[in-house]
Amino acid sequence: MVNNKIKSFTDLNVYQNTYKASLRVANEILPKLPSREKFDLSDQLSRSSKAVPRLIAEGYAKKHQKAGFQKYLDDALAECNETIVSLSHCRDIYKLNEELCDELINIYDISARQIYKLAEAWDKFKNSRRSSNQDNNEAHTSGHNQTH
Repeated sequence: MVNNKIKSFTDLNVYQNTYKASLRVANEILPKLPSREKFDLSDQLSRSSKAVPRLIAEGYAKKHQKAGFQKYLDDALAECNETIVSLSHCRDIYKLNEELCDELINIYDISARQIYKLAEAWDKFKNSRRSSNQDNNEAHTSGHNQTH
């Protein structure tokens, strides 16, 4: 596997996978739901599936703010879980294409784990940078306090 530098949120595999999955939900699942579900399951699934890549993109824009990025990743994880439940309802209540629903559920499940790992890695990275900056500041400050 080639380790390419991330230059944009569009370089993140988790963004690419959830974006493609949201298109499949919109084009292959939602049109098959009964009209009575238009204001419940259909709207909910449409919103949650599209929210995941959107939240990843928004969070990436705030990657220099630990709390900002973390919040968006937490929200994206929650939307993945909500999408999984809604797809399960489509499969189990409305007997929509079981294979397709299971495939999409798997994509969102893997994506949720990737988002969790990304949040963990980002937290460790930010903490290590903060610790390194504190060490540098302390070394710089202690150097000024010494008398020559």
